[in-house]
Amino acid sequence: MASPPVDEPAGALVLFSGGQDSTTCLGHALERYPRVETVGFNYGQRHSVELACRERIRTAIAERFPDWAARLGPDHMVDISSFGAIGDTALTSDAEIVMTESGLPSTFVPGRNLVFFVYAAGLGYRRGLNVLVGGMCETDYSGYPDCRDETLQALQTAIRLGTEVPFTIETPLMWLSKAESWALAHGLGGDGFVDLIRKETHTCYKGDHTTKHEWGYGCGTCPACDLRAKGYREWREMAQAG
Repeated sequence: MASPPVDEPAGALVLFSGGQDSTTCLGHALERYPRVETVGFNYGQRHSVELACRERIRTAIAERFPDWAARLGPDHMVDISSFGAIGDTALTSDAEIVMTESGLPSTFVPGRNLVFFVYAAGLGYRRGLNVLVGGMCETDYSGYPDCRDETLQALQTAIRLGTEVPFTIETPLMWLSKAESWALAHGLGGDGFVDLIRKETHTCYKGDHTTKHEWGYGCGTCPACDLRAKGYREWREMAQAG
C-alpha cells in the first residue's frame, strides 16, 4: 500500500464522469499538478452513455495535448451500482424529470456526491493523491445540496479527521456560470479542448448521444442540455463581443 499523502500536493484525483464539467476539471488539474489520475463511478445510473465517453476523452487528451499526456495517470472505475436502489430518482430509473415537493428536481440523487468523495478519499489515500477534484457548482445548477460549497467544506473536514491526511476538495467551477465554464475550458486548452468537450463529452439526462447541436450531443430539451446550450451561446456571444 502506498504511503498516505503529505502536506505538499503530490497529485490530484479527479472525479471523472465523462461529462462537460468533469472534463473541464480534468484539464484544470492537468495544468496544475504533476500527476493526475481519474476515478469514475457506476452508481446504477439510468444510462451508461456518459461512462462510455470516459475512455474516449482520456485517449483524445493524451493524443492532442502532449504536455497533459505526460501527467495523466491511470483511470479507476468503482462499482457502487447498488447505490441506485437507495437513491431511486430520475437519474437511476426511467422516472419523469419533474420538480418534487422538496423543491429539488427528480434528478437529485441523495448523497451521491458525498459517497463519491468518500470513495475518492479512500482511493487517494492508497494512491498518494491528496487533492480531490470535482465539478460541483452552485452558480448555474439545479439546487442539489451536495453541490454546495458549505457542504463540501464540511465534508473535507470530515475526511481529514477520518483519515488524518490533509486532503483538499477542489471545485474549480464552484462560482462559475456555465458560460464561464466554457471560457475556462478555452483558456486551458484553446479551441482544441473546447472542440473535444463539444464532441466527446456527454451531459444529457436522457442519454441521447446521437442528436448533434453546436454545443455537443443531447436531446436538447432536458435541464442538463438546456443549461449546457445556454452557457455555450452566452460564452460565444461574450467571445465575439470581447
